[in-house]
Amino acid sequence: MDRRSYFVPPGGHPPQTDLLTGRAVFTEAYAVIPKGVMRDIVTSALPFWDKTRVWVIARPLSGFAETFSQYIVEVAPRGGSDKPEPDGEAEGVLFVVGGTVTLTLDGTAHRMSSGGYAFLPPGSNWTLRNDDKVPATFHWIRKAYQAVPDIAVPEAFVTNEADIAPVPMPDTDGRWATTRFVDPLDVRHDMHVNIVTFEPGAVIPFLETHVMEHGLYVLEGKAVYRLNRDWVEVEAGDFMWLRAFCPQACYAGGPGRFRYLLYKDANRHTNLRPFK
Repeated sequence: MDRRSYFVPPGGHPPQTDLLTGRAVFTEAYAVIPKGVMRDIVTSALPFWDKTRVWVIARPLSGFAETFSQYIVEVAPRGGSDKPEPDGEAEGVLFVVGGTVTLTLDGTAHRMSSGGYAFLPPGSNWTLRNDDKVPATFHWIRKAYQAVPDIAVPEAFVTNEADIAPVPMPDTDGRWATTRFVDPLDVRHDMHVNIVTFEPGAVIPFLETHVMEHGLYVLEGKAVYRLNRDWVEVEAGDFMWLRAFCPQACYAGGPGRFRYLLYKDANRHTNLRPFK
């Protein structure tokens, strides 16, 4: 039985009768962008993308995300791009949550449906099209690749979450597991984009406090997340940004699984000259 599920933003616009009360939070340590904010009015267009709209949920900004940007991209039928990435030094990850797209990478076409995952190193030659009759939606995470002398740039690859076995965290009886798309010890990679799954009742039983910056998009379920000093209830479709050293923990109370797409920077020395 395929139990995978991915939230897709519906867009639209709230009626005038709705209350203004919402769950959006922006602090010095974290931000929560709830699913109700993903409306038509906050979408953007991108150069060289046809029949496409984008929710920008993270971008490099003083006091906010410093290492990455993250888009939710909706491509209408017959839409897409033949010149998708304008930055030759940017690496990217695509993760499909709805519909089907055709990613053509170095001349080879890859049909990607829900759960499809692609890593695109800097300088990749790729295009993306929606040849289906319904819209397609995917996450696009972009980062300026930090090259290291004498270490090769990792190669591109395309896979699907369904083809990768989750790795259980120690002493959790499999209730907390991570689907890893690259080897965490492969220092060619300077970011990890994984899927974390909690079964009902699972917890992160301590306040993680670390140098990695995080972006977490909730794909399925709900939970209570500890962010700095606050417990925040989150559900499918919500996005959390956590700056470096923001204390964090989680309690997944159920009734179903709680899953999120996780970004973090990794495997590089700290930048000693951040303002140059």
